Amino acid sequence: MQPKTKSSPAGQDADNDTEHDDRIWVRLEDEENDPLNPKNWSLRSRTKNIAVLSLLIFVQAWAGGAESMANTKASAQFGVSKVAENLSTAMYLFGIGSGALIAGPLSETVGRNPTYLVATLLFLFFVFGSAMAPNFAAQVVCRYLVGLASSATLSINGGSVRDQFRPVKRSWVFPLIAWANVTAPVLAPIAGGWIAAHPRLHWQWVDWINLIIGGAVWLLAVFCLPETYLPLLLDWKAKHLRRITGDDRYVSEHGSAGSFASRLRDKLPLTTKFLVTEPVVGVLGGYLVFLYVLLFSFLSGFDYIFKATYDLPIGLVGSCFGAIAAGTTFITLFAPIFFTWTRHKTEHIQGASVQPEFRLWPGIVAAPLLPIALFWLGWTNYSSISIWSGLAACFVFGVVLVSIYISSYEYIIDSYGDHAATALSSITFVRYIVAGGMVMAARPMYEGIGVHWTMTWLGCCAIILAPAPLLFKLYGKKLREKSEYAK
Repeated sequence: MQPKTKSSPAGQDADNDTEHDDRIWVRLEDEENDPLNPKNWSLRSRTKNIAVLSLLIFVQAWAGGAESMANTKASAQFGVSKVAENLSTAMYLFGIGSGALIAGPLSETVGRNPTYLVATLLFLFFVFGSAMAPNFAAQVVCRYLVGLASSATLSINGGSVRDQFRPVKRSWVFPLIAWANVTAPVLAPIAGGWIAAHPRLHWQWVDWINLIIGGAVWLLAVFCLPETYLPLLLDWKAKHLRRITGDDRYVSEHGSAGSFASRLRDKLPLTTKFLVTEPVVGVLGGYLVFLYVLLFSFLSGFDYIFKATYDLPIGLVGSCFGAIAAGTTFITLFAPIFFTWTRHKTEHIQGASVQPEFRLWPGIVAAPLLPIALFWLGWTNYSSISIWSGLAACFVFGVVLVSIYISSYEYIIDSYGDHAATALSSITFVRYIVAGGMVMAARPMYEGIGVHWTMTWLGCCAIILAPAPLLFKLYGKKLREKSEYAK
């Protein structure tokens, strides 16, 4: 739990800190100026940390779409159907979902840095195993473990941003984190498509490339990514003071807290409780689940949307994902400017804080575009209509994807404060489990009802969800006031 009160200077008597014993509690001297607080580190240092973290996110999210374009070759090698081979992607997503439940408590026990480094090392080991898998069963098991190892980095990165940036500055930083999370899975099929199309390259090169880039990024993180979890930094300070003074009275709240097992016992019941009792988590989480269902269903769906309709080779089918990536990149570059302009126009304030509902503006603007993009993609999917029409719809989908991601995550982080990690873990768990199930259903759905009606059905779902950001903008404050956990 993050310290909330100022401490007495180190070495002073502890009478003011506790009425029950003579322990000296190590807390922040001055939250706004204490150099131990990661929020007070130099902008250059924090920017470097976010850049390295974004690379870690990117290489591990990349694994989600890496093997999708190699589906035909992989299924032929292992002697299974294309639908069965989709299980390699589904198991990766199931792994992330199941690991998200323990990633938060783990990082709050041992720190962000060890969690990132150890989990990424395991990720590399299991990617190697996937590349070397001799049969379908081994591949599926390794892909689940790849996802399980990735879950730490993909679940707790929002906490690292909150560790280092105050609310206003997060508007400039979080879009980069969002971009890495959602763009990597759509860039991976571009590389995967051309690898699968190359007559001299084995399809496992999609894993080897992931392993090579991931290994380089892991080494960069080992040397360049510091610990940012403030309660742990204060615990280190307490240990340092005990060592140099020989006085065992120096303690921290983190050091006096429970073990990982006790944290897990406290957090796991909250995961379900947040989904059921917190409308913000349930509805915005449901919106993110829907977006991830769309994103990962496209890994199979593009075979029908572009390959079957326009008779494209596999390399060009993978390249069509570039339209989504262009949309996510466009809004990532534009979002900080939009935040600044909107804040000045709507709130007319300066300073270090904003209302959580302010975070919803990108989602409010983008939400109506999602059903438009899906209907557009579905009902212009004819060989007589230019392929550029479908690609333009995919660009709009990319814009919506990042806009809703940024709005939802930042709104939840601002609304739930110290409970944000638990709220986000709840969403991450459901998001990836449902997306994994949709990966298995995508091919039968596209084959059964076709592109036009698949997109129509999904577009109707998008219409139902479209008002959510605006409703939370209007009524979010009242909901937060009634919540047991929101600020």
